[in-house]
Amino acid sequence: MNDNMQGIGAIIIGDEITLGRRQDKHFAKIVELLAARGLTLDWALYAGDNRARLTETLRRSFACGDIVFSCGGIGNTPDDHTRQAAAAAAGVELALHPDAEREIRERYAEIGREVSDYALDMGRFPVGSRIIPNPFNRIPGYSWGDHHFVPGFPQMAWPMIEWVLDTCYADRFNRQPSAEAAILVWKGIESALTPLMLKIEAEYPGLKVFSLPFLGSAEVGRHVELGVRGAPEQVPAAMAVMRREVKDLGYSYDEK
Repeated sequence: MNDNMQGIGAIIIGDEITLGRRQDKHFAKIVELLAARGLTLDWALYAGDNRARLTETLRRSFACGDIVFSCGGIGNTPDDHTRQAAAAAAGVELALHPDAEREIRERYAEIGREVSDYALDMGRFPVGSRIIPNPFNRIPGYSWGDHHFVPGFPQMAWPMIEWVLDTCYADRFNRQPSAEAAILVWKGIESALTPLMLKIEAEYPGLKVFSLPFLGSAEVGRHVELGVRGAPEQVPAAMAVMRREVKDLGYSYDEK
């Protein structure tokens, strides 16, 4: 796939998330890690620990060709299904990865425990995988193509995702500089502002217009946050048009 068309996605896995037992922290952190490198997240989804559903989800995800970070379910307990689902979706077998085996054996030697087949299951990945180092406890994750599978524990997952980004995708960092500006249009109505939004996107093809309506509260009046993001050199001119035409429509505004 042309990497200009290749998006970035996230799959966050675990019954503890979908059943509301834990609040997800991965989504916001992945957005933060990407933004620090001039990248953006194109999509995200949540999935429970259901092997058949995960297999179908990953089959679609593999087919789309995007870069995907998958958090959770790569352990060896009965409720972990991500490794098996990924192998089934890819149409390959699970096999003990030699680099993963080395890391697991060395970790168990460090803590004075005997390595069992059960422990080695944590290193059985879809054939063709590459390991992702785990700086927390050396039990690795894995990459299969542009899909990167890490544990659900944030203290493990986040540095592993950073490692993947910095090791595999540094050539993409800050490739498309972006800027953003917005105004608060008081008592704005989105349908009345839509022609202006379409006009700006047509005249400034390097920009995307956004509108975020707020229905009002005791503290803040009803308004629409109206703005643009994209090519930095186009933002000032587009915002000048936006301010002028919002005023022509009879609205007042403040800078965001």
